[in-house]
Amino acid sequence: MRKTKRWVLLGIGFVLIGAIAANVLAYNHAKAMLRFSAARARTGPVEGLSFKEKVQVLVLGVDNPRPKSTLTPAQEGLPFEENLVPGPNGIKLATWYLPVPRASGLVILYHGYASEKSTLLENAKGFRELGYSTLLVDFRGSGGSSEAYTSVGYDEAEDVVATVGYAKAHFPPTKLVLFGHSMGGAAVLRAVGRLGVQPDAVIIEAVFDRMLTTVKHRFEAMHVPSFPSAWLLLFWGGKQLGFDAFQHNPVDYATGVTCPVLFFHGKEDARARVEEARRVFEEVRGPKEFREFSGSGHHSPVVKFPEEWKAAVKAFLESHGLGAETNSATMPSGK
Repeated sequence: MRKTKRWVLLGIGFVLIGAIAANVLAYNHAKAMLRFSAARARTGPVEGLSFKEKVQVLVLGVDNPRPKSTLTPAQEGLPFEENLVPGPNGIKLATWYLPVPRASGLVILYHGYASEKSTLLENAKGFRELGYSTLLVDFRGSGGSSEAYTSVGYDEAEDVVATVGYAKAHFPPTKLVLFGHSMGGAAVLRAVGRLGVQPDAVIIEAVFDRMLTTVKHRFEAMHVPSFPSAWLLLFWGGKQLGFDAFQHNPVDYATGVTCPVLFFHGKEDARARVEEARRVFEEVRGPKEFREFSGSGHHSPVVKFPEEWKAAVKAFLESHGLGAETNSATMPSGK
């Protein structure tokens, strides 16, 4: 009897130790993903890591340095203005404004996770060719903005609210389009569907349906069971930043979106799968279109398919009365 009791207690002890260790690892992993560090190089795509590197990531978390711009519009021969936009709670948001003469409107562009505004320059060039001025935004923690963290689109929705307000005050657009890639798309959908932002149209790329889904894919890419690690990571990540990460779901935000929305998605996207983006698409209450790009992963199709991307954007905008038009006034520069 005593021997049995000893084994039961020992078993309970091992379970408790395992549970504590799992929570500690999840806490550290969440912190590494959400807090930008002083690391020199970012951990590469998990699909390409060696077994040893995957173990290190699971135990220590990723190396996640603050995203910094390595390219400017000037290097691409584009005129631009650099401004710091006041955000919520004293946050400063770095932006590039790229005007075009007699613009048909303004497109505000928002980047993805662990990225920054220079990655949107190819998209901006496409919109400029269609007659739109563009405003490229660094979310909090990225590029030239203040702070050193990310919430993968939840708090960043407030950055969308702030920059839309700034744009309407400084560059009064005849038409306003919001563009978001991945995390940027999630932030845009929350800003429109939950926080009252009212653009004329939205264009979304590579969006995930639920925060839990995209975190699960991270573990699946390393061939590691996602349960319970993904759930623990979301729990502790939300605790660290003060929100319920299980409720951060673009598929829910989409129910409040009534303006026209164009979805772009790569068929080979393993981070946010096509069927997941289609779930978000189905919940949008306004006019909507969905375009898949074969041979494209979790990056903007404009990189590999610039002409097809631009043609789809042009057709979408024109179908909703937002295409190029004659406008005798040049948009104000904001200075």
